[in-house]
Amino acid sequence: MLEFAFGAAARQAVALRVIHAWSPPSASGYTAPFDTGRSAQVASELTDVLRPWRTKFPGVEVSQQIVAGRPAEHLVDASADAALVVVGRFTRGPRTGPRIGPVTHSVLHRSPAPVAVIAHG
Repeated sequence: MLEFAFGAAARQAVALRVIHAWSPPSASGYTAPFDTGRSAQVASELTDVLRPWRTKFPGVEVSQQIVAGRPAEHLVDASADAALVVVGRFTRGPRTGPRIGPVTHSVLHRSPAPVAVIAHG
């Protein structure tokens, strides 16, 4: 998925914004306040994941954003000024056939920008 996103950004000579959204665990339905310590850890992990792609595509300007909450909402909001939204679809698991998850489904239906769905394992 990242190779596709970086490649598309390189071909179109546009900046790439990588958004990683996560939902804090909630045992009782109550969402805890945003954990800045966990956010810093997730940001560091994302930087590590992006490092080889930044090296492979040095001409692509990349920004990364860590957000807490519903991923689909953040991606749809970000798609308002995007040339393309790239989302993933897991290929592992007991499901057969072309299935997508709730985040990808929501982005496909609500994004004003074109959406590329990339299968990954």
